[in-house]
Amino acid sequence: MAKKSILVTGGSGFLGSHLCERLLDMGHEVLCVDNFFTGQKANILHLVDNPYFEVLRHDVTFPLYIEVDEIYNLACPASPIHYQFDPVQTTKTSVHGAINMLGLAKRIRGKILQASTSEVYGDPEMHPQREDYWGHVNPNGLRACYDEGKRCAETLFFDYHRQHKLRIKVARIFNTYGPRMAMNDGRVVSNFIIQALQGKPITVYGKGEQTRSFCYVDDLVDGLIRLMQDTPDEFTGPMNLGNPGEFTILELAETVIAMTGSKSRIEFKPLPSDDPMQRRPDITLAKSTIGWEPRVNLEIGLRKTIEYFDAQLKAERG
Repeated sequence: MAKKSILVTGGSGFLGSHLCERLLDMGHEVLCVDNFFTGQKANILHLVDNPYFEVLRHDVTFPLYIEVDEIYNLACPASPIHYQFDPVQTTKTSVHGAINMLGLAKRIRGKILQASTSEVYGDPEMHPQREDYWGHVNPNGLRACYDEGKRCAETLFFDYHRQHKLRIKVARIFNTYGPRMAMNDGRVVSNFIIQALQGKPITVYGKGEQTRSFCYVDDLVDGLIRLMQDTPDEFTGPMNLGNPGEFTILELAETVIAMTGSKSRIEFKPLPSDDPMQRRPDITLAKSTIGWEPRVNLEIGLRKTIEYFDAQLKAERG
């Protein structure tokens, strides 16, 4: 396999850091670009001594002039707490960031992958969600900065493909979890684990009947790389990447309590605005095109994630 020079935007984030690590393990050169708004230097600290790894502090809403072979565009806050903190900047990161990275890919004549999201489906009326479903999204809601930003980014990718013959890949990522999730990102898996480890009430919104599908990070990264490397140029996606196993939020809370041996009780709170009631990917396309499906079940993945957060909390306590 030929060594490539690969740019990963958002490379110090949860997903980005795992992707950088895997690409280095495969023998590539990796340039990690991040403005460290949500990314953590600690996520990539173990990579900095690798001579084939480079870090650049940069905001993708501004143009970037470099020479690489391929681009993975992961830059964007991905949890509601973070993307709603500065919603205008979130939209700019998705839209301006896509324009700048597509412009770079056009100049270098490189291949580029967009990390899109299951949020493009909104609160879906189709279940499970297939790639040909156009979605049910509130364009004016609190989540629209992320949902519509990602939808617009997809539009830009496909227009660059049609207009400039750019080689693109679009992955729609469903709920992903694992080590290096930010402790303060407000996502359900990290929230529940931290609350359980600290013996605090487990916060469940609504009755906990809404469903989610949880994909372990190693499986997800494998899917991204296969989509980028194992499909012909004429295959663009979008392609769903996620675990089709479906669990209610209440089931997840009870599982985390049992696995941590916590004495936490479950506390119910009102459902947030525009919170989707169901999420489950149809991964038929991924199976047939790149032979991909998740291998890590929820219990194994949660055990590894619990161990990570337990170590983080112990380190904070000194």
